Amino acid sequence: MATEVTERQARAVAEAAREREWRLPSFGKELFLGRFRLDLIAPQPRLDPAAVEKGEAFLARLRGFLEAEVDPLEIEREARIPERVIDGLKALGALGMKVPEEYGGLGLSQVYYNRALQLTGVWHASISTLLSAHQSIGVAEPLMLFGSEEQKRRWLPLVSRDHISAFLLTEPDVGSDPARLGATATPVDDGYLLNGLKLWATNGAIADVVVVMAKVPADEEAGRRGGISAFVLPYDSPGVTVEHRNAFMGLRGIENSVTRLDDVFVPAENLIGKEGQGLKIALSTLNTGRLALPAICVGVAKWATKVAREFAAERVQWGQPVGRHDAVAQKVAFIAATAFGLEAMLDVAARMADDKRNDVRIEAAIAKLYGSELGWRVTDELMQIRGGRGYETAASLKARGEAPVPVEQAMRDMRINRIFEGSSEIMHLLIAREAVDQHLEVAGELLDGDGDLKAKGRAAVDAGRFYAKWLPQLALGEGQKPSAYAEYGALAGHLRFVERNARKLARSTFYAMGRWQGGLERRQAVLGRIVDIGAELFAIASAVVYAQTIREEQPQRAAEASELADLFAQQAERRVKELFGALWSNEDSANYELAQGVLAGRYTFLEEGIADPADAAG
Repeated sequence: MATEVTERQARAVAEAAREREWRLPSFGKELFLGRFRLDLIAPQPRLDPAAVEKGEAFLARLRGFLEAEVDPLEIEREARIPERVIDGLKALGALGMKVPEEYGGLGLSQVYYNRALQLTGVWHASISTLLSAHQSIGVAEPLMLFGSEEQKRRWLPLVSRDHISAFLLTEPDVGSDPARLGATATPVDDGYLLNGLKLWATNGAIADVVVVMAKVPADEEAGRRGGISAFVLPYDSPGVTVEHRNAFMGLRGIENSVTRLDDVFVPAENLIGKEGQGLKIALSTLNTGRLALPAICVGVAKWATKVAREFAAERVQWGQPVGRHDAVAQKVAFIAATAFGLEAMLDVAARMADDKRNDVRIEAAIAKLYGSELGWRVTDELMQIRGGRGYETAASLKARGEAPVPVEQAMRDMRINRIFEGSSEIMHLLIAREAVDQHLEVAGELLDGDGDLKAKGRAAVDAGRFYAKWLPQLALGEGQKPSAYAEYGALAGHLRFVERNARKLARSTFYAMGRWQGGLERRQAVLGRIVDIGAELFAIASAVVYAQTIREEQPQRAAEASELADLFAQQAERRVKELFGALWSNEDSANYELAQGVLAGRYTFLEEGIADPADAAG
């Protein structure tokens, strides 16, 4: 049973788990403050030649395995990844792509881990989901970040070789509000007893070892603060029961479970970090782990470009290929430009993650949000281009003699990315919290403080000093100089756009905080637009920087990269202008009021004349 908590308590738990310190510079943090620090992402770090050689060799082996041994139609038909395929992935070392060689893994860079997920995600999304759930949020990543040396020596070789892992956090009544976590870890001699019910654990139906999040009760007499804690748990421990294998709209081959824990003993040495650090461990794991989902989205966008190109060039209607018709050409251009923009954003974030000289928590979160949203739009447009052949299953296409192009499957599989590992709504709030972090630090007591007048007075003085220096900096910048960023040639204007609009975004955020003060956190539509503007600006900058990198690393592709970057930036700039317009001119209040009326039953006449099958089944 979930713990009942107040809204304030829930926010306090989330805030306590949030990583507050900024030990390294952050492009995203500076961008939301109106400072376009291009130097933090350009020039991009060069790929290490040894890492490239290792990564390319693995991708070649992986591609050969997929083409020779894996039938995606079989996975779709049987709704399972065959055991021989999982064994083949283990033999390739695919379970340990991110684990350092000293612990038995392949030690691939983030760049090449992403490329492996792109490759497998296009072949069948269930394979990339298995691999990313195992490595991005499963046992390996939390241990590499927070585990003791003994834990790493014991568990990392196993999960790199043949032990599939999963992450058990979500519960039937607990999703994005971990403060209500109901699973408990009761201290006993030499360990803990775990009790609870965990829902939607990807890989949970076939896992060998898992990370479990459970709440240790506080005990003042024993000096135990307790709190949500993380444990490594062998899945064959007595008391672990997989009660159900969940089935979904897409990802038909994943092994997703409902798992019950009944007095499951876990030894004390399996506690990751300290008691009460569980949520912090989970959030820190996702800082770079979130790059897995945009990698999968990039792969699908690149595949969509290929499918759209082939079909629009070959399918003839009204005397010419459909790609010659403007309505279809617009969609093809959107797909291709977006594929480039998403790949650019991912490449910029992944190289920074490998370089380890920048804090990438905001960039990774934006890549997840932006990649999943635009990736879904790409898939939808591809469906429209393919028409009936897009809606028809790959198996049916093959049965009647056509190429089994799985657009229908891709649409079902891609939809989950807007929900997985933080829904788009939650991602907007998480990123928004980071975007206003500096403001809350200097003016939080004024906006929503509980302190006395003396405390508010001190806060007012501190805020005055900060804003007296910060606000004038938002008036003028490089973006107003026609010659700025000239080294980027024809793309320089897009960087000037980013610089100008980063300052405008910072001013808009300040105005929003002044208008709504502590109530801004409840203006989620406003916060969402602020985040979306920042995401578009990051994407534009990434596209230009990535095009420049291609010019230097692959000069034969320079012109093509510049054309793609230019169109993507134009499309993104139009979206930025629309978002700024909607920031202050919208129907948010009317929407909210009417929604409350719907919830109160005011408009139930709209529901007349239908029969709900779920009601009949109940």
